[in-house]
Amino acid sequence: MDVKLLEYKTLIEQGREMDFKIDENGVMRCRGRVCVPDVPELKKMILEEGHRSGLSVHPGVTKMY
Repeated sequence: MDVKLLEYKTLIEQGREMDFKIDENGVMRCRGRVCVPDVPELKKMILEEGHRSGLSVHPGVTKMY
């Protein structure tokens, strides 16, 4: 469990104006980027999935190989 993200969620629910938002799908974002809880196993799964996919591209790159 990521205590910091839970704090941000509470502030959002209280109506505080901040860079963090919860989108229409219930995903917490900071300036448009998805917030991933600080859970090592989850981060590893996400990174491995991204690297296995043949369609992933780093931001700013214009070509896929």
